[in-house]
Amino acid sequence: MDLDANAHSVFLMFLHLALIIKHRRKVMDNMISDRLKEIFPYIAPNCHIALMEWNHGIDHIHVLYKAHPNTEHSKFTNACKSAGSRIIKKENESIRKKLWKEYFWSRSFCLLTAGGASIEAIERCIENQGGK
Repeated sequence: MDLDANAHSVFLMFLHLALIIKHRRKVMDNMISDRLKEIFPYIAPNCHIALMEWNHGIDHIHVLYKAHPNTEHSKFTNACKSAGSRIIKKENESIRKKLWKEYFWSRSFCLLTAGGASIEAIERCIENQGGK
């Protein structure tokens, strides 16, 4: 397993982010998803984030990313939502008619840790520390 490191720590943090279109409007297609996939990487390096995986449904997107321990996840999420929404609506004027009051994203989001080990495995590891 390749760990990330800086001067004072070693870490490996994967997170799964799901963003939902406001009122689950069915506006996401391959073109919009691909455009968002181009926008998010411009924001990611400033937040110490590396995008790993991307997929979408007709009313949401899923992003797997690798982060630094001091990453401000909500700032990254809000910056991506804001820039993505602004650019998508500017480049695709017709999409505005399909949205609710021109809002692209729902205010809420889902962010889950996506580590490689189960909670039970980590508990066993901690329990066995110091043992022979």
